[in-house]
Amino acid sequence: MRIWRASELGEPTDVLRLEDAEPPAPGPGQVAVRVEACALNFPDVLLLRGQYQEKPPLPITPGLEVGGVVDEVGDGVDNGLTPGTRVLALPALGGGLAERVVVPARLALPVPDTFPSDEAAALHITYQTSHIALHRRAALQPGETLLVHAGAGGVGSAAIQLGRAAGARVLATAGGPDKVAVCRDLGAEVAIDYRSEDFVELVKEHTDGRGADVIYDPVGGDVFDRSRRCIAWEGRLLVIGFTSGRIPQVPANHVLLKNYSVVGVHWGQYTAREPSLIASTHAELVRLHGEGEIKPLIGRRATMDEAPQALADLGARRTVGKVVVIPDA
Repeated sequence: MRIWRASELGEPTDVLRLEDAEPPAPGPGQVAVRVEACALNFPDVLLLRGQYQEKPPLPITPGLEVGGVVDEVGDGVDNGLTPGTRVLALPALGGGLAERVVVPARLALPVPDTFPSDEAAALHITYQTSHIALHRRAALQPGETLLVHAGAGGVGSAAIQLGRAAGARVLATAGGPDKVAVCRDLGAEVAIDYRSEDFVELVKEHTDGRGADVIYDPVGGDVFDRSRRCIAWEGRLLVIGFTSGRIPQVPANHVLLKNYSVVGVHWGQYTAREPSLIASTHAELVRLHGEGEIKPLIGRRATMDEAPQALADLGARRTVGKVVVIPDA
C-alpha cells in the first residue's frame, strides 16, 4: 500500500515522502480500515513542524481522521463492527494518509451506507470539537449571539452550522471577500472581513452594544485579545486553538470586571476521559446531517500525490472549509 511518511521535521512539501509499505494487520481490539478519504487538519501541519503539543517519534504520517470501510477485525472486537461496515475513524495521532490504517475499535464509528466517505472524514474532529464546545462547554442557548472567528475554515464552518442548528444568532469573521461570502452561505447573519473591518465595533453595533454571548476562537493571538473587547456580560470565550501562532494571556481583572468565562476546549482528551460523550455526540451529528442541518464544507478534494501541497496550502490559510485527500482519485 501507499503511505506518506516524514522522517524529519519541517514543512509538508519538504519532508513528506510517498512510500510503499505492507498493509497493517489489526491486533486485539483493533480494526483495519480501507481509507476512502482522509481529512486534513491544522494539527497535521503542526505535527510535521514539531510544533504540536504531542510529539510522536519519527517517522510520522499525517492524517487524523479518515472515512472508509472496515477491511478486517482483530480479536476481541465486540462493538458490532464487521468487515464491510462503513466508518469514520481516528488513527492514533496521525496515520490517515495511507491506503489502509489500523485503529482501536472504539475510535471507529459507524455511519450510514448513504454517508459519503469524504463527508464522513470531514465530519469528525471539526464537528465534534464545535458541538462539544458550543453545547458542553459554553451551554449555548437559543436566541444567544455567537461570534465565530475563521468562519470559512474547518472548525469555523462547523461552528456556524451548529450554532444555527442550536437556534443561536450567528456572526462570523473571515479574511477576504470570498471567505466572507462563504460564511454568509453557511448561515451567518453577519459576516465581517477582518482584513478591512473592525470586528469589535461591528459586533457591538449588531448587538446594540452588548457584545457576543459566546465567542468561538480557533485563532488566538490578537484575535483573542480583541475578542475580550466585544464579549457580553457573563459571556463565554472559547479557546479552540492558536492558528495565529501566538498563545495569548488573560488579564484576570478584565475577566472579573465583565464577569465572563474563558473556557478551554481540548476535544481530543474526551476520547480517553469520556468516550461515551464522543459516541453520543457522533449520534447527534449523524442525525443533524441526515436532517440537512449540517453538511461538511469541503473546499478541496486532493489526490494522494497532491497531499503535501494540500497540507502546505492549509498551513498557509489558502484553503476554505476542509481539505480531503482521496487515495484512489
